[in-house]
Amino acid sequence: MPINTTVSILGEREHGQDVRTNNVTAVQAVANIVKSSLGPQGLDKMLVDDIGDITITNDGATILKQLEVEHPAAKVIIELSQLQDREVGDGTTSVVILAAELLKRANDMIKDKLHPTNIITGYKIAAREACKYVEKNLATKVDIVGRESLINAAKTSMSSKVIGPESGLFSELVVDAMNWVRTIGSTGEYKYPLKAVKIAKCHGQSSLESKLIKGYAVQMARVSQQMPMRVKNAKIAILDMNLNKFRMQMGVQFVVNDPKNLERIRERELNILKERCEKVIKAGANVVITTKGIDDVAAKYFVEAGVFAMRRVDKADIRRIAKSTGGQVITTFANNDGEENFDPAWLGTAESVFEEPVGDWDYCFIEGFTKASACTILIRGANELLIDEVERSVHDSLCVVKRCLESGYVVAGGGCVESALSIYLEDFARSLGNKEQIAVAQFAEALTVIPKVLAMNAAFDASELVSKLRVAHSTAQTSNDPKYQNLKHCGLDLLNGKVRNNLQAGVLEPMNSKIKSLKFATEAAITILRIDDMIKLAPKQEELPQRH
Repeated sequence: MPINTTVSILGEREHGQDVRTNNVTAVQAVANIVKSSLGPQGLDKMLVDDIGDITITNDGATILKQLEVEHPAAKVIIELSQLQDREVGDGTTSVVILAAELLKRANDMIKDKLHPTNIITGYKIAAREACKYVEKNLATKVDIVGRESLINAAKTSMSSKVIGPESGLFSELVVDAMNWVRTIGSTGEYKYPLKAVKIAKCHGQSSLESKLIKGYAVQMARVSQQMPMRVKNAKIAILDMNLNKFRMQMGVQFVVNDPKNLERIRERELNILKERCEKVIKAGANVVITTKGIDDVAAKYFVEAGVFAMRRVDKADIRRIAKSTGGQVITTFANNDGEENFDPAWLGTAESVFEEPVGDWDYCFIEGFTKASACTILIRGANELLIDEVERSVHDSLCVVKRCLESGYVVAGGGCVESALSIYLEDFARSLGNKEQIAVAQFAEALTVIPKVLAMNAAFDASELVSKLRVAHSTAQTSNDPKYQNLKHCGLDLLNGKVRNNLQAGVLEPMNSKIKSLKFATEAAITILRIDDMIKLAPKQEELPQRH
């Protein structure tokens, strides 16, 4: 009797070419969603969630984050866009389109009987060579082009967003903000902390009324209208505790035998609060900020002492204010001896703290920090949807400027890098004498998807423009004539449908963005390409107890 060697699995199993085709189809579907939003002429997407909230955006990471996707391969691609957003902040759409194209070509090669291992090795070689080529031949130092290059990089990032027409104003705000928060790291190089730039949103007026405030803004009114509007030479007490009438913790009970003691208990509860307020005032504080409440009794003591107080401030704001003013966030006044005290060394310092109305809201501003700089970009706009999209666009531009300043290199945009790499890798593939040659050549071909999609979204003939672009880069790489060397910076002009020198035209992107998107797209494609078997386990059936 023949022995059955197959193993029965509780669930569904797909393997071989079927699973690859399914994965590629799922990834292509995700890429097609964001494809039409790439580039300066890209279109927006309207996303409506399960409770009816609307998001209008063309930021790839935001679109994909909102999608409810079940397919595991599609989830890998969505995680890829989130990774690009965290690491670089921009280029989330192009990285997804590139990964999908690499996968599609890999699947075609497997159908032509090329082994996945050869394709994976070829892709790794191509990505490594591409990164080396960008660093060596296409990157330009920021110092050579100066502040103008940072503004141009910010404008390029904004060109595809809703604030594209106002990019002149916003790019200045973004570059000034990043330069303002510059600090020196432990190893001596400059750091540009993104968290030191707060983006505050306020309804009303047009987005052109947005401005940079060289201080920290908190959407908050002071506790009492009798407090001073402005405090100069501020000594700031930063608390993470309640300044309300003292109450015992839940579960603590008093047994009172004499009714007279009830009044004494109430009096002592008020005196504890009074002592705490006096300790803060005696330490020299003229501004008090807390994450919790300040009741009317505490407000009375602060008004009498001329102290400016804010309550229920967000913890993230409190931490940033503490870092910038050199103060400490205090959670309790208790010391090791069981007594309560407030040390003047815990106070932060700033030049001035004041309250000012902005639109329909009151804002408190802290200016003239002593330790680390912080600033606020105040965004104005007609409605919630517009302000949210402007905030996303400004955040992306801040990330781009930060990368340019920290890495120190920019590259020309508009499909320039992809076209140059495509020509270079085609030549490089011919130098390989093994099966990886085919994979490297296909990698080179896949890179042209970015300029093609850019041209298509701008309503131009993609084939014609990409052909002209490839001729320019081929001439730059093969000719030794110095007058043709500038052709290596050629990219697409998507307003006029021409090929031009994008370095001179000011279409710039950080070098880091291109290198990381190449690496991330290749790694994601390889991760999905390695899969040749998918087993979906059936959920366990819970046995219901039998009734007797």
